[in-house]
Amino acid sequence: MYEGALQDLVEEFGKLPGIGPKSAQRLAFHILQSPDEEVTALASALAEVKKRVKFCEVCGNVAEDAQCVVCKDPRRDRSIICVVEEPKDVIAIERTREYRGLYHVLGGSIDPMAGVGPDDLRIKELMPRLQDAEVTECVIATDPNLEGEATATYLVRLLGALGITVSRLASGLPVGGDLEYADEVTLGRAFEGRRAVS
Repeated sequence: MYEGALQDLVEEFGKLPGIGPKSAQRLAFHILQSPDEEVTALASALAEVKKRVKFCEVCGNVAEDAQCVVCKDPRRDRSIICVVEEPKDVIAIERTREYRGLYHVLGGSIDPMAGVGPDDLRIKELMPRLQDAEVTECVIATDPNLEGEATATYLVRLLGALGITVSRLASGLPVGGDLEYADEVTLGRAFEGRRAVS
């Protein structure tokens, strides 16, 4: 569609997840019309994140040091480990301010259609952490979709013999949602997780 550097930029934006051709074009034109200092700041931030950010050697979360801020925090409850798929899931849970334990980031979920099996995830790194005598519970917080459910089922079977409590996040209807728009799995989970109110 375009030529030279502009087309190259559109193509590079198009490689990003969730960015289609029209969004890539809009982003490229935004960059083209932005002041030089904003573009330089963006380029610098991209270079810095690639240079400085890595994954925590303990849990797999994003970190600028060998360990992430959660693993380094002595105030965290070390008796509970919450297993999530991606670092962004850690942020989502932290925003609730309801959980004070540690995390373990798998780096994805089991997805046979994409060729991702248990050996492609950070499950072997999880096992020694759960065998620590201080750990009494593992919370499985994978996504409530087919891949997340497959991963959770695999982990429940694998962790059953460890002698610790293995729990799964509750799932069901979102606050403010309408029953007519809920899919069968979500509605089924809501019924399974119902509780008495009096």
